[in-house]
Amino acid sequence: MRYYPMFVNLEGRACLVVGAGQVGLRKILSLAECGASTLTVLEQREPDQALRELAARPGVRVLRRGFEPTDLDGIFLAIAATSDSALNRRIGQLCRERGILCNMVDAPDEGSFIVPSSVVRGDLTLAISTGGQSPALTKRIRKDLQDRFGEEYARFLALMSRLRPEVLALGQETEVNSALFRALAGSALLEALRQGDRPGAQAQLTTLLPPELHHLIPELLDGLA
Repeated sequence: MRYYPMFVNLEGRACLVVGAGQVGLRKILSLAECGASTLTVLEQREPDQALRELAARPGVRVLRRGFEPTDLDGIFLAIAATSDSALNRRIGQLCRERGILCNMVDAPDEGSFIVPSSVVRGDLTLAISTGGQSPALTKRIRKDLQDRFGEEYARFLALMSRLRPEVLALGQETEVNSALFRALAGSALLEALRQGDRPGAQAQLTTLLPPELHHLIPELLDGLA
């Protein structure tokens, strides 16, 4: 099977995780960090420290009981992560009948989506999938990407989040703005951010940015270089 790659915006969406074991905890954490409006967790065992910490996050609620079909009411995305394969399959079947996105941790091919391995650097997310054919290769590629893409990419994107509105506010033609953003991405700015070289980053921005924005450069680089 070849999966359709996509990134899903969970803001304003309700999610459900059934089972909070080792795998379930990772799923809960990733959903919580992606801004699901409400995240319901069903776990029959006494919550451990890790789950209690996750339950303290905004929008996360942990219910100490088993799964009921009504738990799927209003749910956009569900993850079946229990140690009971039959229960996971039941959840998956109910989700298919109701058009709810579902990941089944013990039988990913039977769900509607799989969760790829990923490397995260701030707002940069690199996702890797081999369609379940070679987890070992997935791990190798993930390690290569971790080595290749450092924290300078997170800093660069943080800088772009500050700079982009200022550039657009100048009212220049789209082609001019696009050329500027391409020039920034292809410049030595990334290397300066990697090295923590503030003078070098300032020099790159001074060279590339319109003169009207030069007074903002120190503020743009605050905390980044």
